[in-house]
Amino acid sequence: MRMPTPIAAVMLVAAPVCAATPRELLTQAAFATTDKGVARKLVDQALAQAEAELRADPRDREAVLQRGVALGYRARLARSPGDARAARHVFEQFAAAFPRDPEGQLALAAWHLDTVDMGFLASTLLKARKETGLEALNRSVALGGSRAFFNGFAALLTIRHDPKDVAKARQLAERAVAGAAPTPIDRIARRNAEAVLIPLRNGDGRAAAQLARTLMPFGRID
Repeated sequence: MRMPTPIAAVMLVAAPVCAATPRELLTQAAFATTDKGVARKLVDQALAQAEAELRADPRDREAVLQRGVALGYRARLARSPGDARAARHVFEQFAAAFPRDPEGQLALAAWHLDTVDMGFLASTLLKARKETGLEALNRSVALGGSRAFFNGFAALLTIRHDPKDVAKARQLAERAVAGAAPTPIDRIARRNAEAVLIPLRNGDGRAAAQLARTLMPFGRID
């Protein structure tokens, strides 16, 4: 069983592995390698580093979120329902503690929608809900404003979830292309939006959904 892959903590990798932050390590795992074994090692390293940071400061907000992402990534790579449940718990607590944080909302949305995407068995086992995911996704977009990050990844999740929803996915992708890109992750999201806009502008939701899967974390591994 493939486990859900939150996408909310993705960042451009600019530093060597030995100097990278958990966020950067997770991006290397999700986007910069096609080797599952290498990806798993990077995720394990990121998880260990985030947990070390939390031991030093249990209130470290960034470390909390990156630990959740690392657990979610490991759940997918190792096919671990236990890690998937642990990741959901982190995201739910984070969203409750920081309800206006768009990244926390995106992480929660992706967890539910990724799990639903895996099918009935996974959704039932892990108690994922499409409605919860879509509600969190809408909150993420609203809180994220014009930033390409939130609009771009929302476009991918939307069209993957429903290939018939071309109009909404296109609107989100257009906003991402035209939106603010102050960070590397925004620029990644913008490039992804530009790519998926090609089939969306042609009204081809099925092709856009297939492309969206390759632009998600681990899309080049699976």
